[in-house]
Amino acid sequence: MGVACLELRDVGMRYGDGPTAVSALESISLAVEEHQFVSIVGPSGCGKSTLLYLVGGFLHPTVGEIRLRDRPIRGPGRDRGIVFQRYSLFPWLTVHDNIAYGLREMGMPRPEYEPIVAAHVRLVHLEGFERRYPRELSGGMQQRVAIAQTLACNPDILLMDEPFGALDAQTRRILQDELRRIWRRGTQTVLFVTHDVEEAVALGTRIVVMAARPGRIKEVLTRGFDVGDGDEFEANPAFADLKLHIWRSVKEEVDAARA
Repeated sequence: MGVACLELRDVGMRYGDGPTAVSALESISLAVEEHQFVSIVGPSGCGKSTLLYLVGGFLHPTVGEIRLRDRPIRGPGRDRGIVFQRYSLFPWLTVHDNIAYGLREMGMPRPEYEPIVAAHVRLVHLEGFERRYPRELSGGMQQRVAIAQTLACNPDILLMDEPFGALDAQTRRILQDELRRIWRRGTQTVLFVTHDVEEAVALGTRIVVMAARPGRIKEVLTRGFDVGDGDEFEANPAFADLKLHIWRSVKEEVDAARA
């Protein structure tokens, strides 16, 4: 295993105090290498999103430590970008201006950020839509803008919280292919939360399976094969085997939570 760029060391998260306190995460330890695509999957309420927000610095762990490039995470930073399930776009800004927003906030002058915006418009295949507003776009196109908006600021780590969960199946598959293409040609490390086992395997080079609350890491699996492009990976027996293994692992946790 190579050198980790992100480390979670015995992280725990509790909400509230006393007898009414809720333990969301417990004893989370994970090391993520540069340019890995890590899918996080598990039953509803197991703390997947909480884990992502801790890495993003929006929450602070009750115990343990999270380090990025050997520096403790104390709060949000430009080295981490997050894409939510619901498109975090400014409705009063055009596609161009939404993508440019973070660069402007960083104080980058227009002559410098314009080529970056143009490059990211091309990256997500939205040429010709630069002057459109979010309300004029489909859900899939809005999520492309949100991804471009985040990547334009060049974060080291891309945090994605079920970004395709609200989309129809066809659009979801298209954006999965787009995200895989973008990740392959870039340098970002990705943490991708999903409840969809097939999506977790199709995208993740490593898959973290979470146990039911309090959320713990049940197992970490490495996808030892390339899924390629398109749908041909679905015919790969190794894909089917890994998908079935993870589905059974998650189902065990769902059943245990109901018991």
